[in-house]
Formats: sequence, C-alpha cells, structure tokens
Amino acid sequence: MAQPGSFVMDVQAIRRRAREHMEKGAVTSNYGGNVETAIKILNDALATELVCVLRYKFHAITAQGIHSEAVKEEFAQHAKDEQEHADWLGERINQLGGKPNYSPEGLHTRSATQYAEGESLLSMIKENLVAERIAIETYREMVRYFADRDPTTRKLLENILAKEEEHANDMQDLLVAQRGDSA
Repeated sequence: MAQPGSFVMDVQAIRRRAREHMEKGAVTSNYGGNVETAIKILNDALATELVCVLRYKFHAITAQGIHSEAVKEEFAQHAKDEQEHADWLGERINQLGGKPNYSPEGLHTRSATQYAEGESLLSMIKENLVAERIAIETYREMVRYFADRDPTTRKLLENILAKEEEHANDMQDLLVAQRGDSA
C-alpha cells in the first residue's frame, strides 16, 4: 500500500490503455477536458491570429510618414510572430484530432479582434494596440479555462499570451513616441 502523498502509477494499466483507441493519437483516457470544446476555442484563437497577421501585414506595407520605416519593421515582425502563433494553434488542434480552420469564409466572425486598416500611422498603432489588448484578455480567459484540464494547451496559450503582452508594450511605446513627435 502506498504512503499518503507518494507517487504510485499502474504502468501495466497505462500500457494497456495506450493500445486502446490509438486513432485518438495524443488524446488519452486521462485527458481532462472536452476535446470538441478545446478544438472550438483553439480554432477561434487561430482565426484571431490570422486576422492579426493580415492587419499587421497591411500596416507594414502601407504605413507612411517620416518615422514609418521603423514602425513598418515592427509591424512586419509582429505579423511573423502572429503567423507563428497561428501555426502553433493549428498544430495543437491537429494533435487533439481536430481540423484547423484556415478558411477565409467567416474569419472575421470567428476572430476576437477586428481587421481595422487605420487612416494614419498613429491610428494603425492604436488599432494594433487595441487588438493586442483584446488578445491578452481572451488568452487569459483561455488559460484559466484550460488550467489543469489540458496543461499542454495551457502552456501553449501562456507562451502566446506572453508574446501578446510584449506586442502590446511595443505598440504602447510606439504610441507614446508618435504622440511625442506630433505634440
């Protein structure tokens, strides 16, 4: 009999279960969440990242003004980061046995953020800051939801959240710099 607080595992039972339902891939019998719900949440996050990629790419190409080159470079880097997030989310959806939804049809309705072009360099920065703030709040909610249900997905979302917070900080810095230049 195991001591209280000790770690005991029935390896024979784990080996037996590993041979059952192999079509489920990485999703084993001790998965703590609802796979369909996880896939839906992650596909919505994927849509959000794709919208962010498109917005940042548009801004990286069309931004104008005396200080636009450095800002365009920042926008382009953020577009690459957001694409990486989308790739990670697509991979996780696939690991859970789902189908990543890359369809452009309905993309704007699945995304938490909006595709806003902005009229000026300053408005582009503001739109990106707003989008990052939306992403931060939604990722925090997702992290809370997955908690111990799915630690792998939670860790992935925590990594994305950290990068989104960095992006928001970058946009805040650009906003302050642009306001200082126009003041």
